[in-house]
Amino acid sequence: MKKRGSINQNPKDIGFFSLIREDFLTHDKDFFEQGLWAIAVHRLGNWRMDIKYKLLRAPFSILYKVLYKVVEWTCGITLPYTVQLGRRVRIWHHSGMVLHAESIGNDVHIRHNTTMGIVRTFHNHELPIIEDRVDIGAGVCLLGSIRIGHDSVIGANAVVLDNIPPHSVAVGNPARVVKVLNGQK
Repeated sequence: MKKRGSINQNPKDIGFFSLIREDFLTHDKDFFEQGLWAIAVHRLGNWRMDIKYKLLRAPFSILYKVLYKVVEWTCGITLPYTVQLGRRVRIWHHSGMVLHAESIGNDVHIRHNTTMGIVRTFHNHELPIIEDRVDIGAGVCLLGSIRIGHDSVIGANAVVLDNIPPHSVAVGNPARVVKVLNGQK
């Protein structure tokens, strides 16, 4: 198995420029959406990993690192290229966002002030997995090696430290499931 960040983790079923176009459409065709900027830079960071020779990849790596910092400083969104990011992910707002997950699935909606990452120091590889069609409210913290099940909703300001089953609504600090959607179990 290859080390995270050493391969292109963009979705394989769509080309780079088609993926950027799809992200543009997902962000309501608004070039000034800062979430779009973060995702476009993320896609570039992954796309460059397909360039086999490091010498040829170097200018794109420099471009990625500069753009990554520009997005971080101007938009307040940290989205490393090592995160496996699905299709049609929507970042609704900007500022205070650290999106360092193992993976984020397709059709996920993320609102401002969201944190995804490690739960404690020296556990750098224990990152959350967000499955498809998850709706994440403002101010949410998803911490540690947890799985957020598909088709779930995480309420605003929830602190999630445990797995959330599919089709669930979770709220609170610490988060707890308060409702199962669509009669699912």
